[in-house]
Amino acid sequence: MNWPGQAVVDRVPSSVRLLGATATTIFLFLFAVQLLGTTTTAAAPTLRRLLTRIVVGDSSALGLSWLAAYGLGNGSVVAALALSLFSAGLVSTSELLLMVAGSRLGAAAIVVFIGALDYLQKHRYSLQEGVSMGLLAFLLTHSIYVPVTVIGYLLYPIVTDPARGVGTVPSLESDSLTIFAAATDVVTETIGAAPAFLLAVAILFGSLQLFDRVLGRIETSVIRTHLFRHFERTWLSFAIGLLITTVTTSVAFSLGVIVPLYNRDYVTREELMPYVLGANIGTLFDALLVAVILANPVGVATVLLLLVTATGVTLLALARYEWYAWAIESIDNVLLEDRRAFVAFVVSLVLGPLALVVVPLAVG
Repeated sequence: MNWPGQAVVDRVPSSVRLLGATATTIFLFLFAVQLLGTTTTAAAPTLRRLLTRIVVGDSSALGLSWLAAYGLGNGSVVAALALSLFSAGLVSTSELLLMVAGSRLGAAAIVVFIGALDYLQKHRYSLQEGVSMGLLAFLLTHSIYVPVTVIGYLLYPIVTDPARGVGTVPSLESDSLTIFAAATDVVTETIGAAPAFLLAVAILFGSLQLFDRVLGRIETSVIRTHLFRHFERTWLSFAIGLLITTVTTSVAFSLGVIVPLYNRDYVTREELMPYVLGANIGTLFDALLVAVILANPVGVATVLLLLVTATGVTLLALARYEWYAWAIESIDNVLLEDRRAFVAFVVSLVLGPLALVVVPLAVG
């Protein structure tokens, strides 16, 4: 049943509706980031007591963000939350770096979820085959971000200490965000810091989900026809993944749009891997945007450190692509052919981050 005014909306050109939906999404995203910053500052005492009980060290910060990316199905929200907590002085620089890195380690969960949905819609293959791209995405993501996390952790004092001396940088602040300042203050004072904090997370998550819905209205056959046919060229496939994810700020879209193609063998595994590597770099740009909006030089430096390191490690993998692809494909084959290995790998993806959180709590 159509709601009143549906006929009027239907008469509006689709391009205008798409533009309006995009503008609404951007507005909600900026408002959510501003509200997140306001509420984390207001709720600092409560959040500090909560975090000191859970985050008892750097490893638990990594595990917590990793698990949060699983739960929310969106690593971008977790990275934005980590940056907001850091701006409020609730987490240290090392914990910030590990929380942003953890958001990337858990982000591939959305690809597994999309693959599972595709399996439920088309029972042409087993569930193991249906989530095969998600497993591949995890392998590719961890092959890059595990060394990136280690390197970043070793280098962050060198990179972030100079930024710490900068203090607040007016040039990072957007005058347009002052529009939201009064509104976020009113919301926080009216409903309280804790509810406003939850509202901010919900709006941020909702804005990114809305953007995915907006992108879903785009005729993806055009993208598939004119872009995905170039996947056989390694560096071009990498550039396409980087470009689509950077422009859309949505790894759920850039990877989700090709899950059905991969499951139906329209795109080969070797052709897809550079694309996923590019997407894994592009997905850090939205975290960088949040750091810039929050006007925190150390936050910007931390995200840039991860971004530059991830780019370097990825370029090294692409430079030795034949060896790298062989290694990834060998592991992937074992997971797809050996059910016990498959189950063990999936269990490790849960127990690994859980152990990072629980073990420090138990020892402490």
